[in-house]
Amino acid sequence: MTARCQRGPGGGTPPGGHNDGVRNGGVSFWWQQVGLPTPTDRLDGDVTCDVAIVGAGLTGLWTAYYLHEADPTLDIRLVEAEFAGFGASGRNGGWLSSELPGSPRAYAAAAGEAGLESMRTAVRGSVHEVMAVAEGEGIDADIRLSGVLHVARSQAQAERLDGELSAAQVAERIRVAGAVSGHVDPDCARVHPAKLVGGVARAVRARGVRIHEGTRALRIEPGAVVTDRGTVRAPTVLRCLEGFTAGLPGHRREWLPMNSAIIATAPLTDAQWAEIGWAGEELLGDEAHAYCYAQRTADGRIAMGGRGIPYRFGSRTDVDGRTQNWTVESLRSTLTSLFPSLAGITIDHAWCGVLGVPRDWSASVCFDPATGLGHAGGYVGSGLTATNLAGRTLRDLVLGAPTDLTALPWTGHDVRRWEPEPLRWAGVHTLYRLYRAADRREDAGLLRTSRIARIANRVAGR
Repeated sequence: MTARCQRGPGGGTPPGGHNDGVRNGGVSFWWQQVGLPTPTDRLDGDVTCDVAIVGAGLTGLWTAYYLHEADPTLDIRLVEAEFAGFGASGRNGGWLSSELPGSPRAYAAAAGEAGLESMRTAVRGSVHEVMAVAEGEGIDADIRLSGVLHVARSQAQAERLDGELSAAQVAERIRVAGAVSGHVDPDCARVHPAKLVGGVARAVRARGVRIHEGTRALRIEPGAVVTDRGTVRAPTVLRCLEGFTAGLPGHRREWLPMNSAIIATAPLTDAQWAEIGWAGEELLGDEAHAYCYAQRTADGRIAMGGRGIPYRFGSRTDVDGRTQNWTVESLRSTLTSLFPSLAGITIDHAWCGVLGVPRDWSASVCFDPATGLGHAGGYVGSGLTATNLAGRTLRDLVLGAPTDLTALPWTGHDVRRWEPEPLRWAGVHTLYRLYRAADRREDAGLLRTSRIARIANRVAGR
């Protein structure tokens, strides 16, 4: 991780403080629940190693894990500005999902329908790979392979979803107000994000990989990572910063740091769970353009996320996960729209984070043997699974042996940069105003996807 914004979000909430009883920030509810780590093993002067990885989120950690597994003689070091899992890896909604990290159209254009199908198969297999590693490493991350229930709440959403479940069948699983149809993807698991990333970090350290926390990368160049505490020299340098990529010089327009926010309720009572019918542990999402996503946590809460302020001017990022008060209220309103019986429920925690969005909304894994530079990311919100696949793909690229993974359509995928400011800020905010307008039209009875959303998708490059 590299840069964080210099001013907090609006609403007047003090750092890591409370507003109307809601704790706002503190990185995330997940980290507050298990305890915030203290950065350790700070870099102390110049060092040399075989592989230097910038960013100790799941992309960097998985890459280190699989590289060491393939060649235990490698000296691998990670550089992390805060602590391992500080960013999206420890703040996400906990969906270990088979969803593609990008546009099917873009992947098909790069590798044809066969390449697209290979990508789908690899992502789906990665769900089970993460679960297998967690079991083998003794990582208890509240993982449940419970599937995800996608719900349509309007006829336009139902057209997009094309689900196999009727409204009555949806209600048998979860009683979502206004649901007209649904679809279940069985290859999705609920996860506690901080427990997962913390467990992977422990597994990596146990293998002798060094994670230099509290060490901020200032720039990356062939053969070196220059930090505020010394220079790490290595023939292979991998950038794994996802939404924080824009903080590095020369990378401000590469991936857009898109904001997503989450709230966590107080634990529900047995009566409240019975009222909404959420007896299982499946995840829940809707088909709105400004969509929401939710999980029933292991300790009986609902954690639900969605878009708040989608983008901050100049690619700035949040301060320790704090979000705007109006975003908290918007998510509260969405929650009670889904479950009217939960009106008045206590919201214990709110936080936000950034995800990396390329201009064509499709992730990439790249490595140049000539310079020794590589990177992975741009997962557009589907990173919990994709990070594992990216780590294994980077391993194969670095080791130089062509494999099925290096042949996937995201390998070497390159897109144009985002527009400069103020066009970038104006464009993204206009885009999400259009999506919200499309949702309003569809909720009012439009039978097909709003033309406004179709236009927005073309402008966005999705």
